Amino acid sequence: MAAFRAPPRKGENFELSADLNSEYKEKRKDAIKRVIANMTVQKDVSGLFPDVLKNMQTDDLEQKKLVYLYLMNYAKTQPELVILAVNTFVKDTDDPNPLVRALAIRTMGCLRAEKIIDYLCDPLQKCLRDENPYVRKTAALCVAKLYDLKPELVIENGFLETLQEMIADSNPMVVANTVAALTDIHIAAAAAGSNTEVFVITSAVLNKLLIALNECSEWGRVAILNALGRYETHDDRESEHICERVVPQFQHANASVVLSAIKVIMIHMRSVRSETLTKQLVRKMAPPLVTLLSNPPEVQWVALRDINLLLQKRPDILSNEMRVFFCKYNDPLYVKVEKLDIMVRLAGPNNVDALLSELKEYASEVDVDFVRRSIKAIGQTAIKIDEAAERCVNVLMELIGTRVSYVVQEGVVVMKDIFRKYPSTYEGVIPTLCANLDELDEPEAKASLIWIIGEYANKIDNADELLGIFVDSFTEESYPVQLQTLTAVVKLFLRKPDTSQGLVQRILNTATKDCDSPDVRDRAYIYWRLLSTDPGAAKAVVLAHRPPISLPRTTVSPALLEELLGEIPSLASVYHKPEETFVGRGRIGADAIPKGGSEKLSRPLLLASKPRTCSTSTTLPPTMDSSQPVLPQQPYSPRRLQLRTCFRGHQATRWTTWYRYLAIRVSGPMRHHHLHLASHRHISTLSVACLSVDNPCHQLLR
Repeated sequence: MAAFRAPPRKGENFELSADLNSEYKEKRKDAIKRVIANMTVQKDVSGLFPDVLKNMQTDDLEQKKLVYLYLMNYAKTQPELVILAVNTFVKDTDDPNPLVRALAIRTMGCLRAEKIIDYLCDPLQKCLRDENPYVRKTAALCVAKLYDLKPELVIENGFLETLQEMIADSNPMVVANTVAALTDIHIAAAAAGSNTEVFVITSAVLNKLLIALNECSEWGRVAILNALGRYETHDDRESEHICERVVPQFQHANASVVLSAIKVIMIHMRSVRSETLTKQLVRKMAPPLVTLLSNPPEVQWVALRDINLLLQKRPDILSNEMRVFFCKYNDPLYVKVEKLDIMVRLAGPNNVDALLSELKEYASEVDVDFVRRSIKAIGQTAIKIDEAAERCVNVLMELIGTRVSYVVQEGVVVMKDIFRKYPSTYEGVIPTLCANLDELDEPEAKASLIWIIGEYANKIDNADELLGIFVDSFTEESYPVQLQTLTAVVKLFLRKPDTSQGLVQRILNTATKDCDSPDVRDRAYIYWRLLSTDPGAAKAVVLAHRPPISLPRTTVSPALLEELLGEIPSLASVYHKPEETFVGRGRIGADAIPKGGSEKLSRPLLLASKPRTCSTSTTLPPTMDSSQPVLPQQPYSPRRLQLRTCFRGHQATRWTTWYRYLAIRVSGPMRHHHLHLASHRHISTLSVACLSVDNPCHQLLR
């Protein structure tokens, strides 16, 4: 049997090792290709490092590139063996072929192994002054990589001064790469807390950048345009000069170049005093922005997000181009959503008819989310343009008449906003809305219709019957619907006390006894006390005049808008957030947590997330900010009301009015005491307020 036993199989790495050491050149090259193929599919071929390293010294440029690629991938895992390749790297930087010289210096910069960093300085110094521009531009980027690894080495060897001299290079690509390297070093130095300006753009440097701008590749133009955006002009003439030199970049085929050019124009247009030139620049921005919408959907979305920002600053840029943003049948949803927002921003008296016709078509689409957003856009148009409000309401009534469930529900929500903008104007549509009561099954739609009924209870004959439907199912409804029902019934009682006394008594009993929400229960208590002690004050609170709503012109603050315009076309302008909110700074990965330190890390997080004033183990509501100050627990002394602060976002504001009313009726030091809202899952506000029997508001609230 032993005679027929097969020999043990050799592994694939063993065969590759044998081929890498073959005496035949083609066989060695083929083995290197197979090693790279295995490496790209995540197979571990690090054990072949010494064998691959032997094939570095070759005149075959393709083989040399493959070996360098292998070294870059496994240099971190084999730092002891990488040192053996230094002599070959240094020798290649003196090769007569500029491609080999550039390849060697690029690979040395990418290895990121500390043991060969010191050997990189002399070859890099030579390559920065090489006669071939391709080698010089490659070496310029290598300086930025070296600064990331060892900044002091770059400063000691004078590489920064060399880069600043290279800005005057005759080759535009060398200038572009030099600017990119200096910009990266400048950002890294600023992040490290350095006070020295690494990349100072003077008037002389500005002229050199403007000269090189038109002859660079796309990457080079973006780097130079970003540098121009950082430049602070001395007068309006310099700003006008920069704008005139940058405007030709609007015609570039690359979307990033176009958006970067628009960023530079928007920054320097702030210093332009000539109204005529400003109008010309704004007019020239429209065609390139429209052209961006012919790109693939992903690029379109980035462009649309940036256009949204631009319109918030300059609404007149695309005032005549609304039709360009009409949605196509094959647009993805994320593109359609951005187009809807932009169309509403561009809406005006001259184009509102075309917009409403388009939005009406969108409301018949099959995508439910898109239909809802389209109906919401109709409501936003009505709020924005007073002259078109009636036409928008007519379109909404036609859509509600289709009796499609989600269309009706979104239409009711939108009509509530229109009533808040134009009170007592479109009361004729209320019967139509009430007729669709059975179609509503979503909390927001129910709450909106209940609000309308409560607001116009004196003009709806059967308001008590309609609200009675929701009172009957009160405990089964969601909390927002319960809150809105409670307020609407109280409004009805204040307007029609004779016919709705039984209804208000029933809902107050249900809300205070059978409801498990502290918000609903506390509001019912407040209403009950107000109605029983001072109906006049109840009217002043519940039926108070509310200012009409309006459509905000910007979605961010003016200061943040200026900052984001200076970040086009980066992620900050796409997210509409400053970069520090989503890039590094305070966020740590799993590999950054020291071993055995998980307990130390979790303890302060738990303390920060648990309010000290809550005696139960409930978590904070979504609207509550755990970073806000929380008062320590204090004993409740007689004649003083000390409520614990456990705010629930916007609810604190509306409760404050009622508590101030109660405080007015309390004599003594209570009048000058700060009242705070206490409301969480198990301790209601009134129980906290009445913990002391001697409390002066105890009898009032009882």
